[in-house]
Amino acid sequence: MSEPSGARPPVRPEHAAFAAQVEAAQDALDAFMKAWNARDAAGVRASFNFPHVRFASGQVRVLSPEQVNDSMYAGASLTEWGRSAWQRREVIHAGPDKVQFDTRFARYRPDGSLISAFDSIYIVTLQDGHWGVQGRSSYAP
Repeated sequence: MSEPSGARPPVRPEHAAFAAQVEAAQDALDAFMKAWNARDAAGVRASFNFPHVRFASGQVRVLSPEQVNDSMYAGASLTEWGRSAWQRREVIHAGPDKVQFDTRFARYRPDGSLISAFDSIYIVTLQDGHWGVQGRSSYAP
C-alpha cells in the first residue's frame, strides 16, 4: 500500500497502548528520510541511535557515529538517485522503548521516475530520551 508523501498510517488498535511511542518512532523515521534526501550526514546521524546495525547486500554492518558521513552517498547504487520516499510503514510491534516497522521505500531519479523499491524492517529505539533508528534490514544494495 502506498502512502501519500509525508502521510503516516494510523495507529492500529493493537498498538494503541503505545500510541505516543509509535508517533515518536514515526518522527524518527521522518527525520531520517528528510536528512537522507538532503544528503545531510549530520542529520542522518542525529536520526539514529548507536550502535546502528544495517543488514543489506549480504552483509551485516555495525555503524558508529563516525561512519555515518558523506561517503554514504558515493555508492554505485545511488548514481541515478535523486530522493527516496516511504511507500509503506506498518508497525509490527510496539513497546515502551522500541517500535518495529515493516516498511517499503522507493528510490527516485531527479526527474521523479522510479529506480526501485525495497521491502525493509526498521527498528526504532528509545535511548537516553532520544528516539532513533537503530536497525535496518533491507534488500537494497
